[in-house]
Amino acid sequence: MDGIGRYFAKVWDGGDFVVFGKDHLVFIIFFLILNISFIWMRRIKSEHFRRNMRWGMAFTSIIVELAWHTWKIWLGEWTVAEMLPLHLCSIFVILNSIMLFTRSYRIYEFSYFLGIGGALQAFLTPDAGVYGLWHFRPIQTLVAHGLIITEGVYMTVVEGYRPHIKSFLNVFIYGNIAMAVVYVINLLVGGNYMFLMHKPVTASLLDVLGPWPWYILSLEVVGFVMFGILYLPWVFIDWRARRRMAIKPD
Repeated sequence: MDGIGRYFAKVWDGGDFVVFGKDHLVFIIFFLILNISFIWMRRIKSEHFRRNMRWGMAFTSIIVELAWHTWKIWLGEWTVAEMLPLHLCSIFVILNSIMLFTRSYRIYEFSYFLGIGGALQAFLTPDAGVYGLWHFRPIQTLVAHGLIITEGVYMTVVEGYRPHIKSFLNVFIYGNIAMAVVYVINLLVGGNYMFLMHKPVTASLLDVLGPWPWYILSLEVVGFVMFGILYLPWVFIDWRARRRMAIKPD
């Protein structure tokens, strides 16, 4: 297929996706610069500007997700077993959009830990299937996961939200409950949502975590460590605040 249709075709002849290749680095650098720019944006107190930022990211996430579903329908590959929004990052496309529209702190807690933690791995080692850049599929994957990370960072840096130790525990507990529900749905529809039934066919972190079902338990440990790393800055911030209060003169 020639022309622009080549970049949406089912069959791709443009080469494989190269993790940390020069094309992948374009996306990494773009989102890195965008996230760093939030340090400057937090000085802008205009609610109109902040609302436009939040809504712009939310609408972009929704459009990218709808484009993914539309593409699969066009190829005749949309199935209940594969395309329900039950993978972790598909869930956070929906949850983060609600968070950005409503400024929900309860959703933010989950977005900070599960959203950033889960999307980061998928952004750095994307499941692009048989497609390389600049095919639609890896572009959609990188933009969707990059936005999930960026939205959580935005709410933290610009809107001033932060997690607490209770957030850490809530996310771990309710995250496991969600996994149990998705596991049952997998059994009912023959799916592999959240990769609870088997590993993805492309290279991922799960490849080094052992065979099924042990990699699920290993992933629990990795998730707990990731949550701890994400919470570590707040441990330092709280310690420094307590120290300043302790030495503050009467």
